[in-house]
Amino acid sequence: MSDVLTMGVDVGSTASKSVILKNGKEIVASSCIDVGAGTSGPARAIKEVLENAKITRDDVAYVMATGYGRNTLEEADYQMSELSCHAKGAYFLFPNVRTIIDIGGQDAKALKIGDGGMLENFVMNDKCAAGTGRFLDVIARVLEVDVSELQNLDAKSTKQVGISSTCTVFAESEVISQLASGTKIEDIVRGIHDAIASRVGSLAKRVGLRDDIVFTGGVALNKGMVRALSENTGHKILTSPLCQLNGALGAALFGYQKYKLEARKKARVKA
Repeated sequence: MSDVLTMGVDVGSTASKSVILKNGKEIVASSCIDVGAGTSGPARAIKEVLENAKITRDDVAYVMATGYGRNTLEEADYQMSELSCHAKGAYFLFPNVRTIIDIGGQDAKALKIGDGGMLENFVMNDKCAAGTGRFLDVIARVLEVDVSELQNLDAKSTKQVGISSTCTVFAESEVISQLASGTKIEDIVRGIHDAIASRVGSLAKRVGLRDDIVFTGGVALNKGMVRALSENTGHKILTSPLCQLNGALGAALFGYQKYKLEARKKARVKA
């Protein structure tokens, strides 16, 4: 039997990710473009992942879309909820996952996971930028550093600085005041990470924290945020280099299931 390739495309608010999977088991290629829904990002993510896999669209048996802009992706055969895809992807990477904390570009969510990676409950914050990747982008701009530098600055902190505001606008003003009073940038960064962890940790506690706890989304690449969440929740936080691709991975897995189901239906009709 020939190999079956499925593609998952996660059209987020600030980034577009894609994963190609072989036979629902092996990651063949991936891509991540730093622009999301309403831009050229999704098309570029698909083009790049096909190039990375050295195949064409015709070689892909099924394309599953997920994420904020999933309904606008014409290349997709089907669309799936990002919540289900995050659960599926995290279960693939961490078979003992029971709680997922996901921080995306413009939302944060906590998912309760049951047996077999099934989604049981979730809580989401998508009404406010605080506790999201967007919040970190704003703070990095104020501090005149790149977002990728935040984790290294966090590691150099020697003093706890409380950032009391949970509003992005007020937190920005608070950071400017801290800078004016001579507070070190690394201590401010640690304070920001702790403030986000407090907000997102409260979200996660509402669904009930159970090990294993997996942190996904682009922000999970920031070791400073992993530290802050671990301290806030009192639990070990697991993450993976593939954390930003988690939704696309889950979509590719669902794509494989959908393909197999449709293939069985066609076989029964022919019989």
